[in-house]
Amino acid sequence: MPKPRKSHSNLSASIQLPLFPEVASHAPIRPEENEWRYYRLAVWPDLFGRALLAGHWGRIGTPGRIRLDPHPDAGAALNALARLARTKRRRGYQDCAA
Repeated sequence: MPKPRKSHSNLSASIQLPLFPEVASHAPIRPEENEWRYYRLAVWPDLFGRALLAGHWGRIGTPGRIRLDPHPDAGAALNALARLARTKRRRGYQDCAA
C-alpha cells in the first residue's frame, strides 16, 4: 500500500515581494578614511492621502537628521526613492539591511 503524501500547505502560500521597494538603506564604511555613514530612505503615507519620502542620514552611532519630502502619491514618492538610491550608489554607498 503506498504511503500518503504529506501536505506542504505552508509551502503553497506564496509571498509577493514588492516590485518597487518602499525602503532603501545605504552605508559607506571606510575605516581608513574615518567614514562611517548611513542613509535610509522610506516612503510613508501622510494624513491627507499623499506620500512622504523620508530621508534619514548621518554618522553611524548618532541620531542623524531627517528630511520629509511630500509627493502627490506613493508612485511619485517611489520614483524619487529609486532616483535617490541610484545617486547614492554612484557616490559609493552600498546597499545594506536596515
